[in-house]
Amino acid sequence: MGPEPYEYGESELNSSIDWRTRAETDADIPAIHVINQAAFDRPDEADLVDALRADPAWIHGLSIVSTLPDDTPVGYALLTRCHVDSAPALCLGPCAVLPEYQTSGAGAAAIRAGLAAAEQLGEAFVIVLGHPTYYPRFGFEKASEFGIGLSIEVPDEALMALTLDPARPLPRGTVRYAAPFGID
Repeated sequence: MGPEPYEYGESELNSSIDWRTRAETDADIPAIHVINQAAFDRPDEADLVDALRADPAWIHGLSIVSTLPDDTPVGYALLTRCHVDSAPALCLGPCAVLPEYQTSGAGAAAIRAGLAAAEQLGEAFVIVLGHPTYYPRFGFEKASEFGIGLSIEVPDEALMALTLDPARPLPRGTVRYAAPFGID
């Protein structure tokens, strides 16, 4: 998992585009592959999404696209099953936007829709490994402050956690990602 493909300016917060979001359909799969490959300028994240679709970590309804008014996907956010020790949680990522739409709010719209869908499914905890100045706008906080870590070395500020249910405190422990992530 590399850095998220965004320019992290404030312009995204003031976008004039009214992004539509929805769960992916089978027809979106090729477009999602293109979005991830273009945003990261390499195939790794696109291949990861394809591998996750075949993994038990995949949760239908939590692969979200943001679309243009004509329903063309341009942004993407994925939530899959992970665990913090034995507690079920979700992993946010990859998140990607076609380069020509970055900083337009397409990524933020997909992430917000994904978090809302996860909450509707009764999920409580979300983990993200990403840019430390981007994800706090969605409520993510440094995971180490809650006793959450990884089995690999990453910058402390890059691993973040969020509870979708304020009545349920984040679990403590080590994040265990789905096998396709390649993190033991």
